[in-house]
Amino acid sequence: MEKPTSLSQSHRMLFLNTLAFTVCFACWTLNGVLVTFLVDKGIFDWSVVQIGWLLGIPILTGSIMRLPIGILTDKFGGKYVFSALLLLCSIPLFLLPLANSFFMFAVLSFLFGMVGTSFAVGIGYTSIFYPQEWQGRALGIFGMGNAGAAITTFMAPSLLNHFSVEDPQNGWKILPIIYGAALLIIGVLFLVFAKNKKMEKSTKTIPQMLSTLKNPRVWRFGAYYFLVFGCFVAYSQWLLPNFMNVYQTSLVMGGMFATMFSLPSGVIRAFGGYLSDKFGARKVMYWVLSSSVILSALLMIPKMEIKTAGPGVMAGKTGIVTQVSPTNVRIGDKDFAVDSKPETTTTGNIFPTKSSWQKVIVTQNQSVSKKEIIAQGVTRITFDANMWVYLTLVILIGISWGIGKAAVYKHIPEYFPTEIGVVGGMVGLLGGLGGFFGPIIFSYLLNFTGFWSSSWIFVLLFSSICLIWMHITITRMMNARQPMLSKQIETKN
Repeated sequence: MEKPTSLSQSHRMLFLNTLAFTVCFACWTLNGVLVTFLVDKGIFDWSVVQIGWLLGIPILTGSIMRLPIGILTDKFGGKYVFSALLLLCSIPLFLLPLANSFFMFAVLSFLFGMVGTSFAVGIGYTSIFYPQEWQGRALGIFGMGNAGAAITTFMAPSLLNHFSVEDPQNGWKILPIIYGAALLIIGVLFLVFAKNKKMEKSTKTIPQMLSTLKNPRVWRFGAYYFLVFGCFVAYSQWLLPNFMNVYQTSLVMGGMFATMFSLPSGVIRAFGGYLSDKFGARKVMYWVLSSSVILSALLMIPKMEIKTAGPGVMAGKTGIVTQVSPTNVRIGDKDFAVDSKPETTTTGNIFPTKSSWQKVIVTQNQSVSKKEIIAQGVTRITFDANMWVYLTLVILIGISWGIGKAAVYKHIPEYFPTEIGVVGGMVGLLGGLGGFFGPIIFSYLLNFTGFWSSSWIFVLLFSSICLIWMHITITRMMNARQPMLSKQIETKN
């Protein structure tokens, strides 16, 4: 019988897992900075479509391979799977400087994109070292490795500029070597210091493990994770062009605002684990999904201007127009005042602003009838969608999703204690696919509607579906366990 793991040893493994996951996540998002730099500097002449594929290929690989990697973790233990992943993924990064074509760059991106599966390894490997009352916090701390994306966002552009000072054509090649070396070092540390541990009931065959995926609960958890993780990854890329197009920010400021969304969302995950341990993951998910519905409803209101018919000026008598000016129309000997104040443009308002005026539509010597419109009313409603309010709401929904990421994975060891790797891998796969397909969905919505905030309509609908699905499932479950409680509403007492 295996000796119980001490808490200090568990904490040491948590540190190693979180460190490895942070480095892996930084490598996983490398192409977002590197490809943009290479095209901007004219080193490679890739089309927009090719750029899109190079950005998406690592995300896709790291998503679809999470399930088989999760199965391997359950079967052989996290030490050997994580070590092999780190060491093998360093090889394509070391080879990346040799890439001289789109195809070669894409193949190597596909291979190093496997670092995205580190999440499936770490979830199963971390949870097995902790008792149930600690798992929410432990998995939340591990999930803080998402902040690796912010490391790349902050450091990679400066490093690329520094390396390219002396050699503008080849200086970029140092960066993937540094990232590969980081993976190699962490892989060696894992082999030396990690302790292997796997499920006690790891005698299941792979078909038996996969049979767990027939459980609808797995797909419900996957839907939650598609929202809280997939949309988080999608908006980490989508917010930069959003801010630049809607609010005309610079590239640097837009990037800073995007980082203000992604960094707190990654760091707050540990707090989400604490809340899940203290109050229960189900209650936390109620708050997360409800806040996602409310915040996305506020964010989906676009920066817009509406012009419509307003209060006009009607002739009070039948007669001939004898005088016309921007502020007055005379019919016979009677004057009718016209409010023709010029259009004013207001910016920086939190709430919509309204202005109304009239435009004279009659001419001198024209015959008019009583009650005929002589000056047409115009009303303009402007919603400026204040940038600072928008940024605050974006940060809040990012924090909400960060808490939700921990709450989703708190469910898994509770409901699937012997299949954490395979279930965690499947849920992670669905979440990763959200990060891959999210920007594609958002771009189609932008083309169809013509406004950037249309992506939040998708988030609102998907958040509502998740919330309703969870509530219906829990209600049915409670009614099945306590059928008499569901009938109390019909009693006369």
